[in-house]
Amino acid sequence: MAEQPIIIKKIKKKAGHGHHGGAWKIAYADFVTAMMAFFLLMWLLGSTDDATKKGISEYFQDPFGVNIKSTGEGIADRSSIVQGGGSDLTNKDAGETHKGEDVPPPAEDVEKLAELQEQKKLEELQENIEKMVQANSSLAEYKDQITLERTPEGLKIQIIDAKNRPMFKLARSSIEDYAQTILRALAPVINELPNKVSVNGHTDALPYPDNKSGYSNWELSTDRANVARHELTLGGLAEEKVLRVVGLASSIPYKAENPNDPMNRRISIIVMNKKTENQVLHEGAEAKPAVPTGIPGIPNDTQKNIRITPAPELH
Repeated sequence: MAEQPIIIKKIKKKAGHGHHGGAWKIAYADFVTAMMAFFLLMWLLGSTDDATKKGISEYFQDPFGVNIKSTGEGIADRSSIVQGGGSDLTNKDAGETHKGEDVPPPAEDVEKLAELQEQKKLEELQENIEKMVQANSSLAEYKDQITLERTPEGLKIQIIDAKNRPMFKLARSSIEDYAQTILRALAPVINELPNKVSVNGHTDALPYPDNKSGYSNWELSTDRANVARHELTLGGLAEEKVLRVVGLASSIPYKAENPNDPMNRRISIIVMNKKTENQVLHEGAEAKPAVPTGIPGIPNDTQKNIRITPAPELH
């Protein structure tokens, strides 16, 4: 029996056509993307100044470095390159600045700065008065009767009666020569500042002698304050600097433990700060002339009895 032949069938695979596939598209897209990035980089380099280029370079070298501000004068600002740039990277608005624009500080900061500058000027005024008293031989012997104190209202300058050396004649508004010398010497120094001035008169608690006219310590303190104002203007203080002339009688004693002490008889000159000046002007515009109220630092009950003169010229 003859053997049956074995037939082997081979299937030849057709060759693939690679050029009909999609691999070339990926390569072409990468090429186009790279070219776009290249031309974008060239455009950026051509449209930025050297300072910005330096800022970009430093940013990529040290992203957490200190901010540099861009002014177009050779200094770069990272906060203008990267949103939120600055010391606080969590703040998106921290770096949003505009060339040539100055952001004004808050009003509270401006007011605080002005108060600090004014306080410094009042401190300098106090130092100048102290130096003047020490250097002036005619005032040196009275230095114990001149006190200086910074208060919430401004700088308070007080000329105080001594036991055997009163500023005014007894129960009168006639001023003694030494007090006149002190006031006229203080005037030009106070006049150096633009601040307004309040002149206050004080008495001790001893009652004024009975009289038919009803004249009392209130009238006496007011008259003495006005005389002091007049001496200051003769010494060189500009008349428009005097904002207020007040008679306080014995309502605010210097020696509270002894209301009859001669030291309670005094003249106080307050070089007012701007806050106190505005308060006085505002209250003066609203207050009725017959009821002078709203004087800082004085109880309301006491203010009912305060007499304020219109500060006429003395002759």
